[in-house]
Parts: sequence; structure tokens; C-alpha cells
Amino acid sequence: MLSPQENNTLTRVGPGTPMGTLMRQHWTPVCLSEEVAEPDGTPVLIEALGTRMVAFRDSKGRLGLLDELCPHRLASLVLGRNEECGLRCLYHGWKFDVEGNVVAMSSEPEGSPLMSKVKHRAYETTEFGGFVWAWLGEQGQAPEFRPPAFCPTGTERVSILKIRIPANWAQITEGQIDSAHSSSLHSSDMVPAPVDSAGATATNWLRPSTDRSPRMQAHTTNYGFQYAAIRRPIKKAATHDYIRVTQYVAPYTSLIPPNTSYNVATVIVPIDDTSSMFHFIAWGKPEETPDTQTWRAFAHAVPGQDLDPVTWATYATMDNRFRQDRARMKDGNFTGIAGIPNQDIAMWVSMGPIVDRTHDILGASDIAIVEFRRLMVDAATAVAAGAPAIGTDPGIRQAQIASYQGVVPKGTDWRELWKGNVLAAE
Repeated sequence: MLSPQENNTLTRVGPGTPMGTLMRQHWTPVCLSEEVAEPDGTPVLIEALGTRMVAFRDSKGRLGLLDELCPHRLASLVLGRNEECGLRCLYHGWKFDVEGNVVAMSSEPEGSPLMSKVKHRAYETTEFGGFVWAWLGEQGQAPEFRPPAFCPTGTERVSILKIRIPANWAQITEGQIDSAHSSSLHSSDMVPAPVDSAGATATNWLRPSTDRSPRMQAHTTNYGFQYAAIRRPIKKAATHDYIRVTQYVAPYTSLIPPNTSYNVATVIVPIDDTSSMFHFIAWGKPEETPDTQTWRAFAHAVPGQDLDPVTWATYATMDNRFRQDRARMKDGNFTGIAGIPNQDIAMWVSMGPIVDRTHDILGASDIAIVEFRRLMVDAATAVAAGAPAIGTDPGIRQAQIASYQGVVPKGTDWRELWKGNVLAAE
């Protein structure tokens, strides 16, 4: 359990808050590259860390990210015209280039000195691994961008599904680093089987264990923490363990144990205190990793079918019980909810927008949850006192971090196992 003050420190992300300040010391993935693929295309509303912005690609293919409201009379630039290398406000025709320079003021006299005096807030961006990344911290202080753990070489196939969730970032992250829940919540999609290693089919994932009560061990790192869920395997149970190693790379990324075909990761970016953008990622070799369309269909997260194609909000809500099929439950399906991420989302949203952690009861399987809360409350408190944010040490190379799963001899040091899965060294 946390105190009310600690819970606020963990969950509040707006400008000036300890956690918001911590996150602003990292490059933040603010949208998918596919959302701004078209030059002179429709501007995109960007919401992250309590800030609203607008993204657009200009006539020359350059990416712009500006504060949402026109500095003139504060109308939204999301409604603006993206044309001739600039974004023009509909209200009075003021136009801005990707660097925030005013290049036209239709409402002002020709030669007005006001044009040279106005500069709109523009954010530094880069594109990598299917995302647009933005520096939301102090202008001019952006560190060198380095490849994320889910696209270490830049040659991987990265397939991303995106869902807007009306819940705080911390309870979503706690779900991603909680290995114990998968044996129950996802039991109809992560099916125990007498296999040598976790596998993937077109309809489900296979696991070499029936053990629902894993032993948990955690280890703090300079980028976050790693932990192991240790289970009895179906085969070689007397001499071997089935180990799943999850990595939490603060503040946004979790590396989920892979299968024999591809790797899995999540990226969770707070929109504000009570809503988040959830990204579920399959990545790896192009010939073995599902493409984006296949991945979204597998997870039942297809825009226009399962999600609003503009806002990315899921059509499944508490009001319709997340489209839960009770007839399927009677036939043996554990949740009656289609899609692994949708099962998780139902749990997160059912908790309310922000979990009151002063009342929850934790058990032996919640070691990772305890570690996450302690780590991030302490990290945010340290930032508020002037310390650098966790994970910002320039010596950290996310491309050298990996998750792991496998059946190994008892007594194997799990802290070393994942190193064999690293694809590249920077």
C-alpha cells in the first residue's frame, strides 16, 4: 500500500509535477509515424503529459509538432490548413512552419513588424521504430536520441497497435509487469502445452507450464528493474524451471517475455492523469513477426472495427462490459473477452481512472508491483529534489536490454539469461 501523498507522486504527470518532470527528461513517443505519413495531410491532435499539441507533415515531408493553440487568439491549429510548407490557422490566416516561425499573417497589414516578433512553441522530434518521438523538456536540452529496446538495430519489423485508455499510466504499467495474472486472465489465449518453449500460433500463444502461482524475484537496475517469474514446466519438472524475465525500462517501456517467433513490448504514455495511450508491440525478424494488420487483428484492436479510427478509443467499455460473451464463458473461455490487450484493459478501467493504492492488498506474487511503486515514487521524489531522472544516464543503451523466457536447469541465474537475447550492441 502507498500513502495518499506517494500515490499522487506516482500518478500525477502534468507540468511541474515530480513524475511529469521525470518523464520530460526522456524522449517521449507521442504518435505513430503512420498517423502523419502524408505530406500536407490532416493535422493530428497530440496529447501527452498534460500537454496538447498538433503534429503535421509539410509539403517537403518535414515533420512539425507545435503547441495546439494559435498564439493569436488561441483557436485550435488541429482544424488548420496544412498547405505550402506550413500550418495555417482558420481563424485569421496566421501560418506557421515546422519550426514555429510565422510565415504569414493574413489579418495584419503588409510589412507588419509583428511577424518577426512572434514565435510559436515548436518541439524537437525524430522518427524511429514506427513512432514519432518528441522532446517535451526544456528547449535546447534534448539528449542524443538512442534506439529503443524494441527496435535495437532499426531493421526489425515493428508492428504496433494503439489504444486510448481512460486510466492512469501507473495502473496500466503495473498490469504489464505483473506476470502472475497471465495464468488466469489470459488462460484461454496463453494455453499450456507440452512444448519446449513458448510459441505463437495464428490464434493463441502456447506456454510450457500449467503453474498458476509463480515464484517471483526482482532486481533493480539503472534503467528500471527486471524480475523473473519462475514456474514448474510441464516437461522436466524435476530438474528444470520455466523462467520468464520481464524488463521495465523507465518510464514508458516494458519488455514482455517473447515467444519463439517474435518479441513483445508495451509502451505506455500518459495523456494526462486519468487517461493514457497504450501501445502493444510485436517486433523481431520481418519473416517471423506479424505485420501491423495481422497483429491488430490477432489482438482484436483494429481501427474502425474495435477502435475509433481517429481517437483510438476502444468501442468496448464498462457500459457494454467490454463486449463480454457469457455464452463463450459457459463453453470454457475464461473471460469471454476477445483479445489479450482487451482483457487487460477491462481490468485496468474497472479499477477507476486512478487506483487508490492506500487500500489494495498485495501478496507474494506482487513483488514486481511493490518494486515498481517503490522505484518510481523514489525516482520522482529524487527529481523533485534536483536529481537526474532514472534511465537518463548516457551510458545506458536500451538496445542492449532484452526480456527472456525458457525452460532451464534449476539453479540457473536468471539475471544473466536475457543477455543472450540481445540483438545488437551500440
